[in-house]
Amino acid sequence: MLTVQNLSRNFGGVKALQDISFSIKAGSIHSVIGPNGAGKTTLFNIITGIYAPSSGAIIFCGENVGGKTPDALARCGMSRTFQNLQICMNMSALENVMVGAHLRLNQGLFGALLRRPALRRADSACREEAAALMEFVGVGKYVKSHAAKMSYGALKRLEIARALASKPKILFLDEPAAGLNHTETAEIGSLIEKVAQSGMTVVLVEHDMKLVMNLSDHILVLDYGKKLAEGTAAEVRANPDVIAAYLGAPA
Repeated sequence: MLTVQNLSRNFGGVKALQDISFSIKAGSIHSVIGPNGAGKTTLFNIITGIYAPSSGAIIFCGENVGGKTPDALARCGMSRTFQNLQICMNMSALENVMVGAHLRLNQGLFGALLRRPALRRADSACREEAAALMEFVGVGKYVKSHAAKMSYGALKRLEIARALASKPKILFLDEPAAGLNHTETAEIGSLIEKVAQSGMTVVLVEHDMKLVMNLSDHILVLDYGKKLAEGTAAEVRANPDVIAAYLGAPA
């Protein structure tokens, strides 16, 4: 589904990513791990259009999408969450999820001003879909609540529901378990599995190694902006270079 070829990104004289290549199969859970500053979020930001690559190609469903804007990539079938919550706290929980579906609502300003029947039907269907997604991710009890009334763990799930509202082909999750306790982390893990079982391709950046090892079909390891290793959980766990990067090489 996704192939990254010789991807690099420079910020002035800083080489944030250097010659990264890997592929992601449709329907898999693919994790990106590495120490702090390894380039994980930078990689996500390039693939999802926040940054343009300095060089290299990003092939998504047969098309080179490198350099496309986030809204264009969303129309192609990419969706994501963020390391720091991007929730509209002045809106209801349901409205936050509905925001994710706006690319599929094509009524235009004239129709919106006149409140045509087609727009009212589309709005009603969107609300029903948003409520169903909230139930799917486990925050159905907040369907009539304001986002500001929700717990941090519930907001993490709400952001996933909003990402799913665009009906993507591939979902990028940037540290979905960050800031969660053990119970909430286990629940997020179950949700990610549930999303993958529905047919979605999932790519995540995550520091919780237990979560990564339990979920991932394939793992990419970055270190100082370079690819250090990749493979199954068992292969990565036993790789001496990965062990040295995380734990330090013996003196």
